[in-house]
Parts: sequence; C-alpha cells; structure tokens
Amino acid sequence: MTEKAGQLADLARGLEGCERCSLAETRINIVVGSGSPDAEIMFVGEAPGYHEDLQGQPFVGAAGKLLDELLKEILCIRRDDVYIANVLKCRPPENRDPTAIEVETCKPFLMRQVEIIAPRIVCTLGNFATRTLTDRREGITKLRRMVIRAGKRCVFPMFHPAAALHRGNLYDDVRLDFSALKEYLSSPQPSDDGSDAETSQMELF
Repeated sequence: MTEKAGQLADLARGLEGCERCSLAETRINIVVGSGSPDAEIMFVGEAPGYHEDLQGQPFVGAAGKLLDELLKEILCIRRDDVYIANVLKCRPPENRDPTAIEVETCKPFLMRQVEIIAPRIVCTLGNFATRTLTDRREGITKLRRMVIRAGKRCVFPMFHPAAALHRGNLYDDVRLDFSALKEYLSSPQPSDDGSDAETSQMELF
C-alpha cells in the first residue's frame, strides 16, 4: 500500500460509525470516496444518493454511469484513473439539499482528501461542491468552465452529470464541460506560485 493509499484508509477508518451530525440516524452506509490515490483529476459531488447509500460507493447510480461514459469517451480514461468523493459522506433523507451544519461537519474530511491526493485539478460538480471548495457564491451556470485558484489547488466547476438526466437540454452542456476539461488538461501546467483567488475563463467554445 502506498503512503497516500494508507492515509486515505486511515481517514476512512476515522469515519467509521460517525455520529457527528443527524445524518447518522438515517444513512445506511458512509460513502467516503473511491478511485486512485495518485489521481491527476478529482471529482467532487454534493452527497450520496439512494444507490450510493446502499452500496457505500460514490456515483454508482445513473449519474455515475454517465460520468463513466464521459470519462471514457471524452477524456479517454477510466473511473479507476480518477478519484471521486462528495461534500457529504452520508445521504440526506429524500436526497434533500445539505444543510450548512452538515457541510461544515463534513468539510474537513473532504479537505483532507484533497490534501492527500493533491490532484492537478479538482472538478466540482454542481453548486454545493463549488461553493464548498471556492467560497464563491455565484451559481454553477456562471462559474462552470472557469479555473479558480483555491489555496494550492485549481478548481474547475462543472455541471453535475445528473443535470443532464433531469434536464435533457443540458446534455450537450455537460459534454461541453468535459471537453473544456480535456482542453485544460492538455495545456501546460501553470507554476505553483501559491497565489489565491486567481480565476480565468476557459475561452474554448
């Protein structure tokens, strides 16, 4: 086991039986995350859904299947090549929006995952993940396909794949986000100067 894999395993063990918030009363499984500890790309969603709660793995429902397809078709990589997590590690009842208390309770564990993996880019899927990792209040429609500097990491907001499932007219936009991500990844990696709040729009399409 590599050092990063060991650190992620320690984090998961520290969350076993977590009762830090009321979601402990309704969840089935804690969904910590999955994927490569050495991933160049990390995807962060909002919270586990019904299927994720049952299986204890992130993005295993319909949105996860679409994510797998987009990774393969556009980025030419597999799920095992990236790391996937959520802001919340437990499913909110009826898939309701996370509360501020729930986000603040889980945020340190997400930040620790980001710290351990140290990906080149963190792709935030939807509003909650984007706000949690960037502190930006604008909606995902405005922030998507921007590269936002947040501490030592670059954050790349994208539509959540579920958006394409719930609103079919967004399918092309979801694909566009992945194409923009591919363009970013093919560009030279910027030097790490430690600057904060550096934001640029991907002028690609």
